[in-house]
Amino acid sequence: MTLEALASSELPIFLVYDTISATPLHHPDASSCSRLLFDNAGGGDGLSSLGVRHSMPAMLGGSTDSRPSTMEGQGRRKWRRRPRSCKNKEEAESQRMTHIAVERNRRRQMNEHLAVLRSLMPESYVQRGDQASVVGGAIDFVKELEQLLQSLEVQKRTLQQQRSKAEKTPSIEPGCTSSNTDETDSPPFARFFAYPQYIWCHAPGDSPPPENLSAVADIEVTLIETHANLRILSPRRPRQLLKMVAGLQSLRLTILHLNVTTLDSMVLYSLSAKVEEGCNLTTVNDIAAAVHHILSLMEAEMTALSH
Repeated sequence: MTLEALASSELPIFLVYDTISATPLHHPDASSCSRLLFDNAGGGDGLSSLGVRHSMPAMLGGSTDSRPSTMEGQGRRKWRRRPRSCKNKEEAESQRMTHIAVERNRRRQMNEHLAVLRSLMPESYVQRGDQASVVGGAIDFVKELEQLLQSLEVQKRTLQQQRSKAEKTPSIEPGCTSSNTDETDSPPFARFFAYPQYIWCHAPGDSPPPENLSAVADIEVTLIETHANLRILSPRRPRQLLKMVAGLQSLRLTILHLNVTTLDSMVLYSLSAKVEEGCNLTTVNDIAAAVHHILSLMEAEMTALSH
């Protein structure tokens, strides 16, 4: 084929046919031929007008473009994930139905327990029938029962002391005398203290001897999340409750419930407090130490005034 034939009007037909067949040329002078085709007298407008400027070097054995073709890109975009099998769908549906059944059973039990709890309380403690009102009323009722139990403890101890004084005669049975003596000699409100952090009046039988013998009160603190329960047994001091509540409020401990029970020269405080945000007291030992510090300051003030 001569150059005149390549430059003729039939050149586009020849080039299109050769591109479709994609037959590479391995002629040793392929590079010179490609230069002739691209650098013809017309300035290469014939090949560029056909849009094969970049495809012709590949046919002639030249360098090829590394970018993926349009068909490859379309093939990748059409690729999809395999659909999940029916077995996985059945398992997911079974798990969902099981979760619904468990949640329904939990709500049913919660409603039953709330109904029983409401039936055990007086009507005055439950203003509405919603869950928050029932639980709040139960808390108030339990606190009142605790106050009643402490009052009965005081009355019982007072009667035991009076009976032990009246029955100090030789005709009393030994067994009865020993039991009354044991109950009278036991520390007051001992049943309300299990593991106190500070010991002043008594110590549980299974606990080691107190390390701090200069404690000014029996202090026991229990903490659950942000709610703390405090029991404090101390001597009665003027304005002690007011100063103690003010000190706890300054430490960002909000008093929710408070019971006060007195016996002779001693007083028992039962408090429920909420640990507010920004409070530095995060453990039971921290709260007990803060309460003991407040009581120690009041004891030092009383001692200074007496002298």
